[in-house]
Amino acid sequence: MNDIFRSFGRALVSQLHPRMLMLTVLPFVLATLLWGGLLWWGWDPIMGATRSFLETSVLTSWIYSALDWFGLQSLRSVVAPLFVAALAIPLVIASMLMFIGVFSVPAVVRHLERSYPDLAKSHGGSVLGSVFHSLGSTAVFLALVLVTLPLWLIPPFFALIPPVLWGWLTYRVMTYDALADHASAEERKALVRRHRTPLLVIGVAVGLLGSAPTLLWVSSAAVIFLFPFVLAGTLWLYVLIFIFSALWFGHFCLRALAQLRAERAAVPARPPAAPPSGGDVIDLAPHDVRRIENS
Repeated sequence: MNDIFRSFGRALVSQLHPRMLMLTVLPFVLATLLWGGLLWWGWDPIMGATRSFLETSVLTSWIYSALDWFGLQSLRSVVAPLFVAALAIPLVIASMLMFIGVFSVPAVVRHLERSYPDLAKSHGGSVLGSVFHSLGSTAVFLALVLVTLPLWLIPPFFALIPPVLWGWLTYRVMTYDALADHASAEERKALVRRHRTPLLVIGVAVGLLGSAPTLLWVSSAAVIFLFPFVLAGTLWLYVLIFIFSALWFGHFCLRALAQLRAERAAVPARPPAAPPSGGDVIDLAPHDVRRIENS
């Protein structure tokens, strides 16, 4: 637990470095162009398809009945935008993690090398490996989101499931990228086995931090004219939080790697096996044995 708080403090200090703040630019621009362009050009078709789907959904009729019962008929118009925002959030966050993992985390690790100058590089990962690892983890994450999505509407699951899922995805992506240059594949697997719980705790904490811009985005979906501006601000907040998480995971993982190598170096090497004592063994035939006994 001390390592978690120690790495958190170091990550907080590192986040204020101008170089780390500059790392938010490229993922922010890519995400804004991708999702901003998609929503700009496809908002009307998306909303039309969503409203058509919701009009035939039993769940929507229940929601409308509940709104009517509470006298909130005017909120019917925001159900479709909120539905689109809720579906888009997992895709947006997953894409942000991929952009940051590919473009920003290597620079974060190079920045952290100053704190671990004696840590040799084993190059157990690669950019291509990071992409495939992120895609595989994202696919599992999206499948889990679809399976658990009905539970998100039931308390207390709506407050428990999303941070755990975000935490799992974040720890999977960030751990690989943080150790890609310095750890071998065997060392990375050993560290994940040893520190799985602390890594998941860091991931869940990052997921909770990411819930703030998520709530801001969902609430702005009801006010259409503010949505593009809030979307841009939300994307930048996501990038900032994920850069911080990269620093947090980086400090934790590199320190854990240094400790692992120190432990292995402290174990004395086994001496070579000694030859069997008692001299050479000569295999004699039975008649030779009798001749020796009679002599």
